Amino acid sequence: RDSHRFHNVYTIFEREYNLNTKPLEIDLLIIRKDKTTRIENEIGHIFRGHNILEYKSPEDHLNIDSFYKAQAYAALYKSYGETVDAIKADDITVTLVREAKPESLFRYFRGHGYSLTNPYRGIYYVEGKFMFPAQIVVTKELDVEEHTWLRALSEDVGKENARKLLEKIKNLTGQENRNLADSVLRVMMDANTQLVEEWRGDANMFEALMEIMEPQMQLRDEQIRKEGRKEGRKEGMVQGAVDVLREMGYADADIRVLIMKKYGLSQEKAEAYLQEEGQ
Repeated sequence: RDSHRFHNVYTIFEREYNLNTKPLEIDLLIIRKDKTTRIENEIGHIFRGHNILEYKSPEDHLNIDSFYKAQAYAALYKSYGETVDAIKADDITVTLVREAKPESLFRYFRGHGYSLTNPYRGIYYVEGKFMFPAQIVVTKELDVEEHTWLRALSEDVGKENARKLLEKIKNLTGQENRNLADSVLRVMMDANTQLVEEWRGDANMFEALMEIMEPQMQLRDEQIRKEGRKEGRKEGMVQGAVDVLREMGYADADIRVLIMKKYGLSQEKAEAYLQEEGQ
């Protein structure tokens, strides 16, 4: 035996058993400021004062153990209140978000006495022997008009859905909102490389994308100026555009055509920008 484990024929005792090797983190915590107002968004109908949301990527498993882990996160969150019972147990909900329906988990629920209902497209309420009300959101099944943002966090976003997302981003105000929207856009582009192919020949989509990325291109321009380089305003913006488009997955041949059209460049001048940025 070692200093931490003792055992006999019937039992094993372990001291200071490590429940987790990594820091415990919640993907998203939503706190309702006004509990008297009903949230109209379908996902928010279940929400109470404190709402734990866990996002599962397509590669992540969503089984009964991961379901209970989310419940455990909620219990830990409750225990970390500033005073004893400051966060009420009946004021907490748990939401799990995944692109595809977790069929094996749903079979487990049905086979072990849990209640599973589907009040809205892509939203499933789970009731059973656990501490906090829970729902599972299947993004692939959600209504596109009602849930454009969550539908974008998918590997099969169509061109029309992407267009709707761009329209919503264009109408946002406030730097924080734009930054969050940019994060969603990048996740969508990374997971849907075919969109880049489809957008190459669509001038309207490209213009919308460039308008959204304008703040980033301006930031790159400012960085260039701080580095002491003497390019003018237009030159800095073009270089920023090249940098951003490369990050978005565009090939140099396509970037050449795009910056020629947007900034009125000759083919030789556009090629010079590409060569300079590629050094």
